[in-house]
Amino acid sequence: MDPVTQTTKLLVPNDTDPANLRGKSRKVYEEKKFTFDSSFWSFDKSDEHYAHQEDVYNALGEEFLDHNFEGYHTCIFAYGQTGSGKSYTMMGTKEQPGLIPRTCRDLFERIDAVEEPNITYNVRVSYFEVYNEHVRDLLVPRTDPPHYLKIRESPTEGPYIKDLTDAPVKSIHEIMRYMASGDASRTTASTKMNDTSSRSHSVFTIMLKQIHHNMDTDETTERTARIRLVDLAGSERAKATEATGARLREGSNINKSLTTLGRVIAALADPKASINGAVRKNKDVVPYRDSILTWLLKDSLGGNSKTAMIACIAPADYDETLSTLRYADQAKRIRTRAKVNQDHMSSAEREAQIAAMAEQIRRLEQQLSQSEPKKDKASHDFSRAAREAEERVEAYQEQVGRMRRAMEEKSMVDEGKIKTLQTENEALRLHLKLALETLKNPILEVKARVVSLSSADVKKAMDRDESEGNNENGQLGEEDHQYWSDDDYDDGYESNDGRAEEMQNHMQELLKDLGMFKRKIGDDKTRFLVPLAERHNR
Repeated sequence: MDPVTQTTKLLVPNDTDPANLRGKSRKVYEEKKFTFDSSFWSFDKSDEHYAHQEDVYNALGEEFLDHNFEGYHTCIFAYGQTGSGKSYTMMGTKEQPGLIPRTCRDLFERIDAVEEPNITYNVRVSYFEVYNEHVRDLLVPRTDPPHYLKIRESPTEGPYIKDLTDAPVKSIHEIMRYMASGDASRTTASTKMNDTSSRSHSVFTIMLKQIHHNMDTDETTERTARIRLVDLAGSERAKATEATGARLREGSNINKSLTTLGRVIAALADPKASINGAVRKNKDVVPYRDSILTWLLKDSLGGNSKTAMIACIAPADYDETLSTLRYADQAKRIRTRAKVNQDHMSSAEREAQIAAMAEQIRRLEQQLSQSEPKKDKASHDFSRAAREAEERVEAYQEQVGRMRRAMEEKSMVDEGKIKTLQTENEALRLHLKLALETLKNPILEVKARVVSLSSADVKKAMDRDESEGNNENGQLGEEDHQYWSDDDYDDGYESNDGRAEEMQNHMQELLKDLGMFKRKIGDDKTRFLVPLAERHNR
């Protein structure tokens, strides 16, 4: 790997490697070259160009986090054969944290560095794994038998996982605790090629919402960004791993989902598929639904997202390494259509939205109470009524969750308004204090007097110097008394009565304006603080 030209060269295996003796007897190997956006060499720490975990994050993770704060969805997934370092790259160790922990830490460091009271942040996390084509929530304790979640598809939001834990987090310690809990629940096992082989695909998702409130227009701007960090299970060959039983079935399902992912990438990378925005024909439909993994990552692979792939390779097998490099070379030709996820909403519109949600929840509750299926009917009618009732319950639960999140966001906006008003009130108090101190202790203006001397005055002064010896007692003569008269003396201060009166009138006008501003703050507190206190008391 050349970090300057970003070129990766796959050399021909030598004859002494026992892993390649059988393959080399059947085919002729060739040297291959590939060029990517970034190439990292992490084999020998003594090497000059050895890439640490921090180097990978600085080259990829930091840029993608910038996109998240701009309002874009992002996705980073690691792919490669088993034992090539995918989990190490994404999760790392306690001493060398990987891409996911560094992203979480940098995220909250940026949030804590923001000092503007009119900007609030809402962060939520979820963590699940795809094991044997089933979805399991990693933030829920394991059960025996395991509890698998269902997948639904929304007309607006696309595929989603029903009842998946969506936990709010407010600090780096909370998100790291959820991450550690999910890692402990992941399905791993020992194979001949890897002692801690991941037997499932894991997806760690962070939802970042930024709420900007404008106090002048009373409008709210919301930016929503989804951060998906995917650790794929490694592709493996049954002969190399010598897996049997459950391990063989796991490897088969892993290879099935990775094969489907390869077909999806090949279809998306085909330049003939979308020439001049042409609609894809039925026979060229991207096979997202052939695998649970590709169905859930549909939007990240070919939709509204900025996506990057980390191809991890190892010198264990020439064919597997070549397959991974070809996989990555094909993936870099995919072009997604990322857009900023931003909405503008006034306070009145937010109140109307919450009221509409409450009304819809009331109607759903009424429908649920009136649609209890009766068991004395035919079994077919009963099962159909039960399914309809279940769909209504799901719709009700989904709407309740949306309303709860809307109320939380409204509370965050109200808290931002209160912080802004408190800041303005504190600044007003300091300004008023300085104004009162200026009235009590005015600063008097000192004027310097410039005296111009004529030639006759200069001559008199010179004559006085010549007669200085005759005045031995140090007393001034008659001419001196005439020159330094009391009328010519000025202490440098003038009467300040007129200026003090002018300043007092100015400060009286300023106090009137401050009084009007204080009344405005009192009205705002009545609008925002009282409803918020009533809601908390409930």
